[in-house]
Amino acid sequence: MKLYTKTGDGGTTGLYGADRVSKAHVRVEAYGTVDELNSVLGLARAHNTRSHKPDAPLDTDLEYLQNALFDLGADLATRAGGIYEKNLSRIDAEDVAFLEAMIDRYQADAPPFTGFVHPGGTPAAATLQVARAVARRAERDVIHLMHEEDTNIHAQVYLNRVSDLLFIMARAVNQRSGINEEAWNVKKRR
Repeated sequence: MKLYTKTGDGGTTGLYGADRVSKAHVRVEAYGTVDELNSVLGLARAHNTRSHKPDAPLDTDLEYLQNALFDLGADLATRAGGIYEKNLSRIDAEDVAFLEAMIDRYQADAPPFTGFVHPGGTPAAATLQVARAVARRAERDVIHLMHEEDTNIHAQVYLNRVSDLLFIMARAVNQRSGINEEAWNVKKRR
């Protein structure tokens, strides 16, 4: 089987269930941004595993998250009530609760939150901050989709928690590496 099918050459793509829509459709934007987020997580994992002191639990959690984002992408690529809906696992409240438990676990390893901090630190932490920003964009894309079509509400809530998780993961990675975060200093530019 060839990688290229040429079915998208006219600017359309197939949703799960054979519906064809524009590649600029809000649903495609939403799951496309989730795919971008997944790729940034792959970069964070690469930075982590190639660091002088790889964090194995972080890698395990990021691998879990990458798999979950594939589930989320499939969820977003499948319209409600379609014949293929039974073939996928929609994101639900249990998935959100699992992320909340992960957030609590990482928060125990991070410094207390006293205000905004500059994204940065180790390459893995900096990449997790980029992923956080992409997760926020994915959430906005899903909210936009929700205004246009029936969409799983848990998808938006899940992405909100993903961004929180990535923020606290970055802070914990820096803390574990002995990196002090730079606080936002209002009007301090020189």
